[in-house]
Amino acid sequence: MKARTVDAIWTGILYIVSAFVVILLGFLVVTIVVKGWGFWDPSFLFGNPSNTQAGGGIGPQLFNSLYMLVLTLLISVPLGLGAGIYLAEYAKEGKLLSFIRLCIETMASLPSIVVGLFGLLVFVTLTGWGYTLIGGALAITILNLPGLTRVCENAIRDVPHSVKEASLGLGATRWQTLVRVIIPAALPQIMTGVILAAGRIFGEAAALIYTSGLTTPFLNASADLSSKLNPFNIFRPAETLTVHIWKLNSEGIVPDAKLIAAKSAAILVIMVLLFNIVARFVSAVLQRYFTGNTHRKKRQTKMVS
Repeated sequence: MKARTVDAIWTGILYIVSAFVVILLGFLVVTIVVKGWGFWDPSFLFGNPSNTQAGGGIGPQLFNSLYMLVLTLLISVPLGLGAGIYLAEYAKEGKLLSFIRLCIETMASLPSIVVGLFGLLVFVTLTGWGYTLIGGALAITILNLPGLTRVCENAIRDVPHSVKEASLGLGATRWQTLVRVIIPAALPQIMTGVILAAGRIFGEAAALIYTSGLTTPFLNASADLSSKLNPFNIFRPAETLTVHIWKLNSEGIVPDAKLIAAKSAAILVIMVLLFNIVARFVSAVLQRYFTGNTHRKKRQTKMVS
């Protein structure tokens, strides 16, 4: 009877904590959206040449944030997944593995401002690139790599050994087992790591100030790809939406800086929420595909018809 009471008490406490987290998130989202109400106005997003008032036209910063997200994920996800696979499946216990884990833990504790200064030294000055999109993407990759590696490693380790042994017992090679069995089974946890990494990309400012810069050239899609005016040129300066919000709040360069910052923050929150929803949906679809539920449902439909 006592054990049941204790279990009920702690279950209630966990429900309360979970509810508090949900309420806190809802309060933050509602507050930011209310303060930035009107953020969907096209003249605010893309600017209005006939508008003589200051502010608006955050379209380039919005595009830079999305482009930075895609570029950084293209770099960090393969590296993090590859490192997680090595640590979970191929690395042997010993001094080398201990040293690698020490390096990962050290990287995870680095402040973003330090990584930004490192990026300024290496990706901006040493390479001669200047402030670029690729420099910012590489800097954020350094920040995301430790956490993404740990998530991928734990996800792969959590796959039951019986599943691996069954695949190997049926004649599959180790690589086939990894690609067709282990990774699909670990996909939900891996997607969680990708979502966390994406949140870091959306919200990072300190590292990007020193690597991707505080300005964005006038973008022209018809310009040559090697030109800094081309929006898809990775070697051009790119002020992201987060950096734009920081600059508005710190410098107050326009009369309505606070209002622009509030609307930009609302857009940023909506972007993060939409990305999380889309990522979860894609993860569920991929999991159903890899586990064969989609094909099973098709066969059942054919049998019924």
